[in-house]
Amino acid sequence: MKKINTFLLSTAALVVCFALPITSQAGNPDRAGSAGAGQLLVNPWAQSNGLAGTNMATAFGLESIFLNTAGLAFIEKSELAFANTQYLSGSGISVNSIGFATTTGNGAVLALTVMSMGFGDIPITTEDLPEGGIGSFSPSFSNIGVSFAKAFSNSIYGGVTMRIIGESISNVRASGVCFDAGIRYISASDERLKFGISLRNVGAPMRYAGDGLTVTATPQGSPLALTMLQRSERYELPSLVNIGFGYDIQSSELFSTTLTGQFVSNSFTKDQFGGGMAVSFRETLVVRLGYMWEPGIGSEQDNTSAFTGPAAGFTLNIPSNSDGGVIGIDYGYRTTNPFNGNHSIGIHITI
Repeated sequence: MKKINTFLLSTAALVVCFALPITSQAGNPDRAGSAGAGQLLVNPWAQSNGLAGTNMATAFGLESIFLNTAGLAFIEKSELAFANTQYLSGSGISVNSIGFATTTGNGAVLALTVMSMGFGDIPITTEDLPEGGIGSFSPSFSNIGVSFAKAFSNSIYGGVTMRIIGESISNVRASGVCFDAGIRYISASDERLKFGISLRNVGAPMRYAGDGLTVTATPQGSPLALTMLQRSERYELPSLVNIGFGYDIQSSELFSTTLTGQFVSNSFTKDQFGGGMAVSFRETLVVRLGYMWEPGIGSEQDNTSAFTGPAAGFTLNIPSNSDGGVIGIDYGYRTTNPFNGNHSIGIHITI
């Protein structure tokens, strides 16, 4: 028990100590665009996209790793999940993710997730050949996460994630490491009430390097050409704090409803507020609606996000064996302007 309390207090202290300074300078739109590794803000999973990402206090399994790693502790055996997102549909950007999680005993769960973004083939252009015709290149954005979560009691859950980040084109690349930490609490007096707090994308600044940043020039009066390496400026990671709640309403034996609410305190963009509702029919069909709001979201002049707020989705769960195994099909949609929204489809398998 002493070891459990020590780990819990350490996780809570980590979240609070990092969250306070981030929150104090968060929601600053003047800093928008000054952070890098924007892939860390792209949700690759379908269920939470159907709620506009407002379910950090109720998400469980591999889906929870993006919002709050503590939700991973609700896995009872093993889980495998795949998802594909057509990001800003019509732009040619796709997001693929895969994850596997398994219990390790004593309420602990270990997981590995991989996310990659594809941008298609982009023509190579130069000052002499601005129309291309000399080949193409494919940018590669990816991150690999290793997560650990643990149930400390029937009310308290905690988790941490380490991510290895990679971004590259043919001749320039950057890499880094960041950490997430989160806590989930279920009210002891009313198990339908849930709270959560998580800190995401905390890590050292990253910097691009490679042959693409070299310049070859011939100094005046010299017969030799010199190659100089230009150093790119470091950029910060898009750290943020999530604070959310959830409440389960048992409408009848056939229907149950979960309400979600969330506040996102961003270090480099505007703060966000959101809410959602998920209606479950015998836990076989789950229908979701969500909305995420930020200042200026309805104004063409003041809006700084492609998202316009609304989201919707569903999950169809199909029993696969008599031991409680399930094969689930997930879909989530978020509206955007411009382009034709984000379409996410995924499959999760509980073993």
